[in-house]
Amino acid sequence: MAAAGQSPEVLFWVGCAGSFDQRAQRVTKAFADILNRTEVSFAILGSEEACTGDPAKRAGNEFLFQMMAMQNIATLDAYQIKNIVTTCPHCFNTLKNEYPSLGGHYEVMHHTSFLNKLLDDGRLKIEGGAFKGKRISYHDSCYLGRANGIYEAPRLLMERLDAELVELKRCRTNGLCCGAGGAQMFKEAENGIREVNTERTDDVLAANVEAVAVGCPFCNTMLTDGVKGANREDSIQVLDVAEMIQGAMAS
Repeated sequence: MAAAGQSPEVLFWVGCAGSFDQRAQRVTKAFADILNRTEVSFAILGSEEACTGDPAKRAGNEFLFQMMAMQNIATLDAYQIKNIVTTCPHCFNTLKNEYPSLGGHYEVMHHTSFLNKLLDDGRLKIEGGAFKGKRISYHDSCYLGRANGIYEAPRLLMERLDAELVELKRCRTNGLCCGAGGAQMFKEAENGIREVNTERTDDVLAANVEAVAVGCPFCNTMLTDGVKGANREDSIQVLDVAEMIQGAMAS
Protein backbone atom coordinates (compact mmCIF):
# COMPACT_ATOMS: atom_id res chain seq x y z
CA MET A 1 0.00 0.00 0.00
CA ALA A 2 2.73 2.43 0.96
CA ALA A 3 4.53 1.81 -2.34
CA ALA A 4 1.31 2.69 -4.18
CA GLY A 5 0.83 5.86 -2.14
CA GLN A 6 -2.21 4.43 -0.33
CA SER A 7 -3.03 4.56 3.37
CA PRO A 8 -4.87 1.67 5.08
CA GLU A 9 -7.96 2.22 7.19
CA VAL A 10 -6.14 0.43 10.02
CA LEU A 11 -2.83 -1.25 10.69
CA PHE A 12 -3.35 -4.76 12.06
CA TRP A 13 -0.66 -5.20 14.73
CA VAL A 14 -0.27 -8.97 14.74
CA GLY A 15 2.04 -9.30 17.75
CA CYS A 16 4.61 -11.96 18.58
CA ALA A 17 2.08 -14.59 19.68
CA GLY A 18 -0.14 -13.99 16.66
CA SER A 19 2.89 -14.33 14.38
CA PHE A 20 4.76 -17.28 15.84
CA ASP A 21 2.49 -19.30 18.15
CA GLN A 22 0.56 -21.91 16.16
CA ARG A 23 -2.62 -21.57 18.23
CA ALA A 24 -2.55 -17.77 18.11
CA GLN A 25 -1.92 -17.88 14.36
CA ARG A 26 -5.43 -19.30 13.95
CA VAL A 27 -6.81 -16.22 15.71
CA THR A 28 -4.75 -13.98 13.43
CA LYS A 29 -6.18 -15.73 10.37
CA ALA A 30 -9.73 -15.54 11.75
CA PHE A 31 -9.50 -11.81 12.40
CA ALA A 32 -7.85 -11.16 9.02
CA ASP A 33 -10.67 -13.13 7.37
CA ILE A 34 -13.24 -10.92 9.13
CA LEU A 35 -11.42 -7.80 7.95
CA ASN A 36 -11.36 -9.08 4.38
CA ARG A 37 -15.02 -10.12 4.37
CA THR A 38 -16.12 -6.76 5.82
CA GLU A 39 -13.96 -4.99 3.22
CA VAL A 40 -11.78 -3.21 5.76
CA SER A 41 -8.66 -1.81 4.15
CA PHE A 42 -5.83 -2.97 6.40
CA ALA A 43 -2.10 -3.52 6.34
CA ILE A 44 0.46 -5.35 8.45
CA LEU A 45 4.12 -4.55 8.99
CA GLY A 46 5.28 -8.12 8.44
CA SER A 47 8.97 -8.55 9.18
CA GLU A 48 9.19 -4.86 10.09
CA GLU A 49 7.00 -5.43 13.14
CA ALA A 50 9.11 -6.01 16.26
CA CYS A 51 7.91 -6.99 19.72
CA THR A 52 6.29 -4.01 21.47
CA GLY A 53 8.68 -4.56 24.36
CA ASP A 54 5.95 -5.42 26.86
CA PRO A 55 7.64 -8.57 28.26
CA ALA A 56 10.94 -6.72 28.67
CA LYS A 57 9.29 -3.83 30.50
CA ARG A 58 7.26 -6.08 32.81
CA ALA A 59 10.39 -8.09 33.58
CA GLY A 60 12.17 -4.87 34.60
CA ASN A 61 14.38 -4.20 31.57
CA GLU A 62 13.31 -0.62 30.80
CA PHE A 63 16.34 0.00 28.58
CA LEU A 64 15.48 -2.90 26.26
CA PHE A 65 11.83 -1.85 26.22
CA GLN A 66 12.67 1.68 25.12
CA MET A 67 15.01 0.40 22.39
CA MET A 68 12.27 -1.81 20.96
CA ALA A 69 9.60 0.85 21.33
CA MET A 70 11.66 3.52 19.56
CA GLN A 71 12.35 1.11 16.69
CA ASN A 72 8.62 0.44 16.28
CA ILE A 73 7.69 4.10 16.58
CA ALA A 74 10.17 4.97 13.82
CA THR A 75 8.63 2.32 11.58
CA LEU A 76 5.03 3.36 12.31
CA ASP A 77 5.78 7.02 11.76
CA ALA A 78 7.63 6.29 8.53
CA TYR A 79 4.41 4.77 7.17
CA GLN A 80 2.33 7.58 8.71
CA ILE A 81 0.21 5.11 10.66
CA LYS A 82 -2.61 6.70 12.66
CA ASN A 83 -4.97 3.82 13.55
CA ILE A 84 -3.94 0.45 14.96
CA VAL A 85 -5.98 -2.63 15.86
CA THR A 86 -4.56 -5.67 17.65
CA THR A 87 -5.80 -9.01 18.96
CA CYS A 88 -3.40 -8.89 21.93
CA PRO A 89 -4.27 -6.86 25.07
CA HIS A 90 -0.58 -6.70 25.99
CA CYS A 91 0.27 -5.07 22.66
CA PHE A 92 -2.85 -2.91 22.97
CA ASN A 93 -1.93 -1.63 26.42
CA THR A 94 1.70 -0.96 25.51
CA LEU A 95 0.97 0.81 22.22
CA LYS A 96 -1.85 2.84 23.76
CA ASN A 97 -0.42 3.75 27.16
CA GLU A 98 3.37 3.34 27.04
CA TYR A 99 4.31 4.60 23.58
CA PRO A 100 2.97 8.20 23.88
CA SER A 101 5.66 9.14 26.42
CA LEU A 102 8.25 8.09 23.83
CA GLY A 103 6.62 10.07 21.02
CA GLY A 104 4.37 7.37 19.56
CA HIS A 105 0.83 8.75 19.34
CA TYR A 106 -1.75 6.49 17.70
CA GLU A 107 -5.42 5.57 17.95
CA VAL A 108 -5.23 2.01 19.25
CA MET A 109 -8.16 -0.42 19.49
CA HIS A 110 -8.49 -3.96 20.76
CA HIS A 111 -10.13 -6.21 18.20
CA THR A 112 -13.26 -6.70 20.33
CA SER A 113 -13.88 -2.93 20.30
CA PHE A 114 -13.13 -2.78 16.58
CA LEU A 115 -15.56 -5.61 15.82
CA ASN A 116 -18.28 -3.77 17.74
CA LYS A 117 -17.56 -0.68 15.65
CA LEU A 118 -17.99 -2.75 12.47
CA LEU A 119 -21.32 -3.99 13.83
CA ASP A 120 -22.47 -0.47 14.69
CA ASP A 121 -21.50 0.72 11.21
CA GLY A 122 -23.45 -2.11 9.59
CA ARG A 123 -20.37 -3.60 7.98
CA LEU A 124 -20.42 -6.78 10.05
CA LYS A 125 -23.51 -8.96 10.36
CA ILE A 126 -23.85 -11.92 12.72
CA GLU A 127 -26.37 -14.77 12.54
CA GLY A 128 -25.83 -16.61 15.82
CA GLY A 129 -23.59 -19.36 14.58
CA ALA A 130 -22.54 -22.62 16.23
CA PHE A 131 -22.98 -21.31 19.77
CA LYS A 132 -26.62 -20.32 19.46
CA GLY A 133 -28.43 -21.43 22.61
CA LYS A 134 -25.28 -22.82 24.23
CA ARG A 135 -23.75 -21.84 27.58
CA ILE A 136 -20.57 -19.82 27.15
CA SER A 137 -18.41 -17.72 29.45
CA TYR A 138 -15.95 -14.91 28.88
CA HIS A 139 -12.63 -14.59 30.71
CA ASP A 140 -11.52 -11.00 31.34
CA SER A 141 -7.95 -10.30 30.31
CA CYS A 142 -6.14 -8.18 32.92
CA TYR A 143 -4.68 -5.75 30.40
CA LEU A 144 -8.00 -5.31 28.66
CA GLY A 145 -10.22 -5.16 31.72
CA ARG A 146 -8.62 -3.79 34.86
CA ALA A 147 -5.83 -1.95 33.05
CA ASN A 148 -8.05 -0.27 30.44
CA GLY A 149 -11.62 -0.64 31.65
CA ILE A 150 -12.84 -2.57 28.61
CA TYR A 151 -15.44 -5.03 29.86
CA GLU A 152 -18.51 -4.53 27.69
CA ALA A 153 -17.06 -4.81 24.16
CA PRO A 154 -16.41 -8.58 24.24
CA ARG A 155 -19.67 -9.25 26.08
CA LEU A 156 -21.67 -7.31 23.50
CA LEU A 157 -20.17 -9.56 20.84
CA MET A 158 -21.05 -12.66 22.84
CA GLU A 159 -24.67 -11.51 23.02
CA ARG A 160 -24.79 -11.40 19.22
CA LEU A 161 -24.09 -15.14 19.17
CA ASP A 162 -27.55 -15.77 20.70
CA ALA A 163 -25.84 -17.85 23.38
CA GLU A 164 -26.41 -17.90 27.12
CA LEU A 165 -23.57 -15.83 28.59
CA VAL A 166 -22.69 -17.24 32.00
CA GLU A 167 -20.42 -14.98 34.05
CA LEU A 168 -17.54 -16.66 35.85
CA LYS A 169 -17.51 -16.41 39.65
CA ARG A 170 -14.63 -13.95 39.44
CA CYS A 171 -15.20 -11.52 36.57
CA ARG A 172 -14.95 -7.89 35.48
CA THR A 173 -13.12 -5.79 38.12
CA ASN A 174 -12.90 -8.87 40.32
CA GLY A 175 -11.56 -11.08 37.55
CA LEU A 176 -8.76 -13.55 38.20
CA CYS A 177 -5.54 -13.38 36.14
CA CYS A 178 -4.81 -16.42 33.98
CA GLY A 179 -1.25 -16.42 35.32
CA ALA A 180 0.64 -15.29 32.20
CA GLY A 181 0.81 -11.50 32.66
CA GLY A 182 3.76 -9.48 33.89
CA ALA A 183 6.18 -11.60 31.81
CA GLN A 184 5.22 -14.69 33.88
CA MET A 185 4.51 -16.47 30.59
CA PHE A 186 8.26 -16.67 29.95
CA LYS A 187 9.56 -17.95 33.29
CA GLU A 188 9.15 -20.89 35.58
CA ALA A 189 6.32 -20.75 38.10
CA GLU A 190 7.18 -19.48 41.55
CA ASN A 191 6.63 -21.51 44.70
CA GLY A 192 3.00 -21.95 45.65
CA ILE A 193 0.24 -24.43 46.29
CA ARG A 194 -1.01 -24.60 42.68
CA GLU A 195 -0.76 -22.95 39.28
CA VAL A 196 -2.84 -19.80 38.70
CA ASN A 197 -4.32 -21.14 35.47
CA THR A 198 -5.53 -24.24 37.31
CA GLU A 199 -7.27 -22.01 39.84
CA ARG A 200 -8.87 -20.01 37.04
CA THR A 201 -9.95 -23.15 35.19
CA ASP A 202 -11.87 -24.19 38.30
CA ASP A 203 -14.05 -21.09 37.77
CA VAL A 204 -14.73 -22.24 34.20
CA LEU A 205 -15.60 -25.76 35.31
CA ALA A 206 -17.92 -24.42 38.02
CA ALA A 207 -19.81 -22.37 35.42
CA ASN A 208 -20.75 -25.58 33.59
CA VAL A 209 -20.23 -24.07 30.13
CA GLU A 210 -19.54 -25.55 26.72
CA ALA A 211 -17.06 -22.86 25.72
CA VAL A 212 -15.05 -20.04 27.26
CA ALA A 213 -14.20 -17.01 25.13
CA VAL A 214 -10.97 -15.07 25.48
CA GLY A 215 -9.55 -11.95 23.89
CA CYS A 216 -5.86 -12.58 24.53
CA PRO A 217 -3.39 -15.14 23.15
CA PHE A 218 -1.76 -15.64 26.56
CA CYS A 219 -5.12 -16.22 28.27
CA ASN A 220 -5.93 -18.65 25.46
CA THR A 221 -2.78 -20.68 26.16
CA MET A 222 -3.21 -20.72 29.93
CA LEU A 223 -6.90 -21.68 29.91
CA THR A 224 -6.36 -24.28 27.19
CA ASP A 225 -3.67 -25.87 29.36
CA GLY A 226 -5.98 -25.68 32.37
CA VAL A 227 -8.86 -27.36 30.54
CA LYS A 228 -6.53 -30.08 29.26
CA GLY A 229 -5.19 -30.57 32.78
CA ALA A 230 -8.75 -31.17 33.95
CA ASN A 231 -9.29 -33.66 31.08
CA ARG A 232 -12.15 -31.56 29.75
CA GLU A 233 -10.80 -30.54 26.34
CA ASP A 234 -13.46 -32.70 24.66
CA SER A 235 -16.34 -30.88 26.35
CA ILE A 236 -15.09 -27.28 26.82
CA GLN A 237 -13.74 -25.20 23.94
CA VAL A 238 -11.35 -22.30 24.52
CA LEU A 239 -11.78 -19.84 21.66
CA ASP A 240 -10.87 -16.27 20.88
CA VAL A 241 -13.80 -13.93 20.39
CA ALA A 242 -12.70 -13.42 16.77
CA GLU A 243 -12.99 -17.14 16.05
CA MET A 244 -16.52 -17.20 17.40
CA ILE A 245 -17.53 -14.16 15.40
CA GLN A 246 -15.96 -15.53 12.24
CA GLY A 247 -18.10 -18.65 12.56
CA ALA A 248 -21.27 -16.59 13.00
CA MET A 249 -20.82 -14.09 10.16
CA ALA A 250 -23.66 -13.75 7.70
CA SER A 251 -22.58 -14.90 4.26
